[in-house]
Amino acid sequence: MPSNVTFILGGAASGKSAFAEQLCVNTGKDKVYWATAQIFDSEMREKVSRHLEQRGAGWATIEEPETAAHVLAPLSPGQVCLMDCATMWLTNHLLAEHELEAAQAELLSAIDHCKADLVIVSNETGLGIVPENKLARRFREAQGRLNIALAARADTVVQVTAGLPLVLKGAL
Repeated sequence: MPSNVTFILGGAASGKSAFAEQLCVNTGKDKVYWATAQIFDSEMREKVSRHLEQRGAGWATIEEPETAAHVLAPLSPGQVCLMDCATMWLTNHLLAEHELEAAQAELLSAIDHCKADLVIVSNETGLGIVPENKLARRFREAQGRLNIALAARADTVVQVTAGLPLVLKGAL
């Protein structure tokens, strides 16, 4: 039986991670947190600490900035995995100058073969102005394509704004 995939979109500091975490808790399954962020400075270290405190105990954490199959392949139907977040995952690939289409295809394949339920968090980056530089425009376009692909695969898609969920596809 294929896993259930829930895709959570929102802006920065919109409450999407807290909402996604609560969805995972509500499943009653063993919780796995897939951390895609890399800590390069004290600001990110503080953000990660806040997220750890917010989540609380009872989560297995896997720190993997790029390779989805390493995280998703070993998971079982008795687990729920929170990928937080697809935006950081994409940023890691972009800055490493990886082929983004190939990386996205690998992620989607890993999702398709995952036996655990998945909750994927991502930033909605298409609501602002056109970025002034080429790298930022490339990122915005790649993020839009990734979000479209993830939403197409998801059973449920929720946009979170100001901590409030709006179901775009499926049902909670």
